Amino acid sequence: MTVSTAALILDRCDELATHSALPGGLIERVYLSPEHAAVNALAADWMKQSGLTTWQDAAGNQCGRLEGATPGLPALLLGSHLDTVPCAGRYDGILGVLLAIAVADRVRVSGRVLPFALEVVAFGDEEGTRFGTTLLGSRALAGTWQPEWWRLRDAHGVTLHEAFLAFGLDPARVAEAARSPQDLVGYLEAHIEQGPVLDDSDQPLAVVTSIAGARRFQITIDGAAGHSGTPWSLRRDALAGASEAILAIEDIARRANLIATVGHLRVFPDAVNVIPGRAEFSLDLRGQFDAERDSAWEGIEAALSDICSRRLLTVHSVQTHSAPAAHCSTRLREAVADGIRSSSVAGSVSTDAPSLLSMAGHDAMAVAAVTEIGMLFVRCAGGVSHHPDESVTEADVDAALEAVEAAVLAVVDAQPFEGSAA
Repeated sequence: MTVSTAALILDRCDELATHSALPGGLIERVYLSPEHAAVNALAADWMKQSGLTTWQDAAGNQCGRLEGATPGLPALLLGSHLDTVPCAGRYDGILGVLLAIAVADRVRVSGRVLPFALEVVAFGDEEGTRFGTTLLGSRALAGTWQPEWWRLRDAHGVTLHEAFLAFGLDPARVAEAARSPQDLVGYLEAHIEQGPVLDDSDQPLAVVTSIAGARRFQITIDGAAGHSGTPWSLRRDALAGASEAILAIEDIARRANLIATVGHLRVFPDAVNVIPGRAEFSLDLRGQFDAERDSAWEGIEAALSDICSRRLLTVHSVQTHSAPAAHCSTRLREAVADGIRSSSVAGSVSTDAPSLLSMAGHDAMAVAAVTEIGMLFVRCAGGVSHHPDESVTEADVDAALEAVEAAVLAVVDAQPFEGSAA
């Protein structure tokens, strides 16, 4: 019995899931780890089977290339990432890489002559699980690598610089991973939605319009620790202040139609009969437009200051991450929409393919610094992601495969051959 390409992709997702640092079938695969090396080797083998020339770049991203009409032409990049969060699902990022390999194989088998090269890139670090700074692989490709990152340490005290060396990479050569705008035609990424919109609307695919910009902060509120018998009038309870602050953050973000998440909270001295003297918490603030997000942060800062002043507390915040919103180009959005309309799911979508804003971050937002980007979302059951219950169907994977291939060919049809009249 012939196995469909979509079924093969799902089998490969299962195979990649076996390369994990966690026991019991749970998945964790972080940047510059033995598991990273193992999945790069698998991806390289699958790229070679699809007729691609392969290499691992200077930042540990696994790459493959199918030449166009003549060697050395600029490339249209297809890809996503192979790293995961702790206790991850098996499709976030991984599905996009395997779809890219399969599309490149289909284009090669078709014999279609391309006016550009087609490249597949499997990024090594999108999640930021190991070193706390996201998009390291795609930022290296985009040429936005920051020297201060070499001092980042993982949970075991290993620096990023040390991890590069242990992986067999030369930190001094990381700039060689960078691409120039002249060498690229654009970037297309397929990814599970990581939200319930497609599932709720019974739609398998959607065009991504833009990726929300994110800012992250570490916020510390200081008061005074004391015995739990201390009268109310003498208390300077840092946790009570943090609690009011977190509710204020939620209110400000809701009114601004933004997303704000406090995902980490730590209390000192953390004893049942001691008033907390310090509370530390994180804030992840996201929005479609940077100006609106930044305005909300200013409102949050003012609210924190007011709350702490009333409660005789002090507050200090440090920004730990900032990524501007990334808007998909009209050209590539139209190519993705054409791809969806020409796929086998065309009968289940309207004339205008569904369009969604991505509140989750993706490698595309880093690549946007060097070339135009486009994205396609694939339905994920219940919108569940970053969890072992992550699930997609073979039918939806098949539809995504058709849509990405058609999107690539739409870019081909719109791109003149080198030396031809525009």
